[in-house]
Amino acid sequence: MDLYTKNLIISFLSVMFPLFVWQLFYLLHYNYQFKWVKRWMFAIFPILSIILCMTFPIALLQPLLLDFRRIPLILGTLYGGYKVGFVLLAVMFSTRYLMGGDVFYLSSIILILTTICASLLSNYYLKKSLKQKVLINSVLILISLIIGSFLINKPETFTMKIGIEHWFINVIGMVIATLLTEIILINFDLLHKSMKAKKLDVASQLAASFSHEIGNPLTATKGFIQLLSDEKISIETRNQYLKIAAQELDHAINIIDDYLTFANPAPKNRDKIPIFESIQRGIEVLTPVAEEHNVKINISLLKNNNCFVLGERKKFEQCLIYIVKNRIESMPNGGEINITLDCNRTSNINITIQDKGIGMTQRQIDQLGEPFFTTKENGTGLGMMVAFSVIKGIGGKIEVESLQEKGTTFYINLPVGQGDRHLDPIV
Repeated sequence: MDLYTKNLIISFLSVMFPLFVWQLFYLLHYNYQFKWVKRWMFAIFPILSIILCMTFPIALLQPLLLDFRRIPLILGTLYGGYKVGFVLLAVMFSTRYLMGGDVFYLSSIILILTTICASLLSNYYLKKSLKQKVLINSVLILISLIIGSFLINKPETFTMKIGIEHWFINVIGMVIATLLTEIILINFDLLHKSMKAKKLDVASQLAASFSHEIGNPLTATKGFIQLLSDEKISIETRNQYLKIAAQELDHAINIIDDYLTFANPAPKNRDKIPIFESIQRGIEVLTPVAEEHNVKINISLLKNNNCFVLGERKKFEQCLIYIVKNRIESMPNGGEINITLDCNRTSNINITIQDKGIGMTQRQIDQLGEPFFTTKENGTGLGMMVAFSVIKGIGGKIEVESLQEKGTTFYINLPVGQGDRHLDPIV
């Protein structure tokens, strides 16, 4: 491979590489929601291309520098407008001035005229089809190259053969760069539309689920209130109806709280939550459910009155109840659940909840905590969604490991609050 071919490949990669970096940044922006990735960053990558192209030219034929610098200049101006165009022009002038050369001013005039033409065509260009865009870019770069070649022509260094080869290579490079830019922009647009559609779908599902969940207790309450209008019913029956109606209203309020927790997981009041007592409370609530499913709950806790996190105790206990209840229901034929608490002397509280149930696939694990995802036939996924939101709201995280037919383990990691720790083992 001769030197000219090597320089050609390097210079061509100087144009293409920033385009791939641009796409990478935008994919990171959409996937991880990086706030600092903005659309104006489009200007950074033509700048990088220009500097690389001028640093690694195809051929150095004094006073000519044969390279691909016009490709990022024209593309950046057509897609970004005149502001981006003149920023790129300033970068090009600065780089060219530092590199030196006796045709600096003449080449500058040609590049200025090229940038002005591209700026004037920018709005018109963006409305055109792909074929028309490729044609406009090719004609624009070809005219700029031809005028530049003949105005700065020195017969001893520049031949028609070199000129035609250089023009042809630039046009091919411009076509490829235009196609790649359009593909990247189409991908960005599709990603944006996909995310917007997903948000609308989640909103519609939330609305449907909310109306269904809250409709049941309200319908029941309405029914019992209507029964109270019957004067023939006894006082005892009337009081019983009132009690049930009040319970159903409480149920509706709890559903609303659960949805609000998902929307805003950060706790309203940051009180001290004693972890040991909260786990004990959750187990007491679920004992009848565990006995009904023939499930034994084994606990291995270290009594620690000063082991706590900051948050809302009621929500945290409900979160534990959701998780343990799901573990109980994952063992239809009975089994054991092991719960351990490790409040160490560093900055973490670790709660482990392990069952010997049916387990989950990796895909199911990845979907845990998402709205409406559940492995139960009659479930809504609301409980686990709230559980993940609550733990996240107090600064913790949940990790899950599972093997089908082997069981599932939940690892809950929480930030420990301040206080001395005096550990008394419980047997």
